[in-house]
Amino acid sequence: MSTKTKEISNQALELPPVEKARLVDCLLSSLDKPDEAIDGLWRQEVEKRVEAYQGGELNSVSLQQALSKYQR
Repeated sequence: MSTKTKEISNQALELPPVEKARLVDCLLSSLDKPDEAIDGLWRQEVEKRVEAYQGGELNSVSLQQALSKYQR
């Protein structure tokens, strides 16, 4: 770790928890650039599922039911 990175890290460790979280979010966002093509496909999928649910084509389950499937 470079001297500058160590200095920034030490300063970050002194921040209040909320500010640390904001800094982490900012840093992670800088590494993960959005892919507009993938975002567009997800948007279409969400719209399709919402329309199917509103049209009565899909049933919903409670959060507890969904989680119980994986808590075995």
